[in-house]
Amino acid sequence: MSIIIFIIVLIVLILVHEIGHFISAKKSGIRVDEFGIGFPPKIWAKKIGETIYSLNWIPFGGFVKIFGENPNEESISGQDNKRSFVNKPKKIQALVITAGVICNILLAFVLFIGSFMIGMPISENDPLITESGYEISEPKLTIVEVLSKTPADIAGLKAGDEILSVATKNNNVDILNASNIADFMNLHIGEEIAIIYTREGEVLLSEVVPESDIVPNEPERGAIGISMGMLGALKLPIHKAVIESFNLTVNMTKTIALALGGFLANAIMLNADLSQIAGPVGIVGLVGDAAALGFVTLLNFTAIISIHLAIINLLPFPALDGGRLFVILIEAIKKSPIKPKIINTVNTIGFALLILLMLAVTYSDIIKLF
Repeated sequence: MSIIIFIIVLIVLILVHEIGHFISAKKSGIRVDEFGIGFPPKIWAKKIGETIYSLNWIPFGGFVKIFGENPNEESISGQDNKRSFVNKPKKIQALVITAGVICNILLAFVLFIGSFMIGMPISENDPLITESGYEISEPKLTIVEVLSKTPADIAGLKAGDEILSVATKNNNVDILNASNIADFMNLHIGEEIAIIYTREGEVLLSEVVPESDIVPNEPERGAIGISMGMLGALKLPIHKAVIESFNLTVNMTKTIALALGGFLANAIMLNADLSQIAGPVGIVGLVGDAAALGFVTLLNFTAIISIHLAIINLLPFPALDGGRLFVILIEAIKKSPIKPKIINTVNTIGFALLILLMLAVTYSDIIKLF
């Protein structure tokens, strides 16, 4: 099920991105040769006007073929050269390139609005609650993350489980909160602890034994490998949902951009840790965890991934939107186009390097599973 949800999320994210390029190109008078859902081979295709609309077998997103985006002699001097991307003003080219990124940010904004209107899962200690005066409904102590290969993972605990009771044979946690349970685990290293919890309305029991060397920077502390929080739902009317979603989108974009910038800085210094990032295999697991916490959490996760996709695409690297923007900037400064052969060669090399990076991250994801 996690794989199916991941594919659906990926399709939505990439299609929204490509729709941005498609609409902006059409509105700018640029010829669009094809808009495809999925990647070839084709299942079905139909030409409407000058554009082919296709449905393809490989269900990972989609693509838009914009005339002249990868320039050649035909797009520069052919019969339809005035409608070529490469012959449009630089500001139009920049708009078409950035439209995909803009649409990904807008998608995140809309998804956050939906989450707030349905009921955003949020901790009672979140600044949005403590500083705004909003109230959450029915806060419950919920597991939000289970670390792989830890006692909690082995015992079958999952993100989304609501904790009802934590006890040993002779002792128990009187007031259930994350701090008290963490302290309880630390005091009972090596002892069997019974955790009663609910999952999808069913009451379950798991037995765990706290271990050391689980908590980062505190190797002697006992833990079972879970993160918890008193989570409730924050439901807002549409006008407040729009305001809070805008603030959340801006803050999340800043946070992700800074984190990505820090990772790239470490990469340049050859200190990057691939375990900090997730590829397709890792994201499948994260999607499963998000879905386990409910539909709204999945919406939020999709919004966050959409922002990641937008920021990554803005990096000035060949084959990414940011790389194409960089070429546009160079051409605007030198007031002459770069030779098509050079652009296409650089993009091909950039694409190959991205594939190698993806393979390396995927390998890292698989290693984490064992």
